[in-house]
Amino acid sequence: MIWTDGVSSSAVAALAYSEAGDPDAPVALLVHGYPNSSYLWRDCLEPIAAAGWRAVAPDLPGFGDSPLTPGARGTWADHVAALDDFVAREALAPVALVAHDWGALIGLRWACERTYAVRALAIMGSGFFPDGRWHGLAQGLRTLGEGEQLLDALTRESFGELLRSASPRVTDDAIDEYWKAYDGPQRRRAHLALYRSGEFSELQAYEGALAAMDVPTLLLWGENDAFAPVAGAFRFKREIPHAELVVVEGAGHFLHEDAPDRVAAELSRFLGTVRAGVR
Repeated sequence: MIWTDGVSSSAVAALAYSEAGDPDAPVALLVHGYPNSSYLWRDCLEPIAAAGWRAVAPDLPGFGDSPLTPGARGTWADHVAALDDFVAREALAPVALVAHDWGALIGLRWACERTYAVRALAIMGSGFFPDGRWHGLAQGLRTLGEGEQLLDALTRESFGELLRSASPRVTDDAIDEYWKAYDGPQRRRAHLALYRSGEFSELQAYEGALAAMDVPTLLLWGENDAFAPVAGAFRFKREIPHAELVVVEGAGHFLHEDAPDRVAAELSRFLGTVRAGVR
């Protein structure tokens, strides 16, 4: 086991997950970002299953219905370890990795170390660049004192307002599901550990690794993404020349909420073409 940050594999908690599809079909592993949960993929599971995959969407530790990992702080490394353990525990590999936001920062780091376990990539609303910069909210969470104040002051109502400012179509049910990540001080402090535990410069070790995998790759982006601007999608395209780039018009960072049918259609179409080549 790698990336344990001092936590043994046996201590990694089992993750809750949602799934759809034939249990014997190849696996599409859908990894959510911050501050979401597997509920983010609710409109994608069945279409991906219809394209011939077993769609599996875990809740990362401390999000949705997954407990915090015992003995872990919730760092970037802890989350990669938990994902690695989940894939091994459920015997999912090789997978088509579909990842959004922090899910891509976690999932792509895992994929670069487990290239044999990856048969395709779909990257959404994220960055994986050594010279990356934190957006405004992330900078606040990374700042000692300010991050604590931000999280301690957050209520279900203010959280909902924050999400709706980024994605007006987000539903009350979605807000309730994502709010689970703020249930108690331990979960909230784990958010600070996630944002403060790593630097983009660490990704220097993986430069060129995504292109070198030479697997089918989809870049699926919201045209109006304020947290991971669409310029990042074009940079991915330059670094992974064989990747397909799809920009969803009018959608923002949470494009699953803004354009659920389009996102589900694009993912199922892409994975359907990948499935045609999977034996």
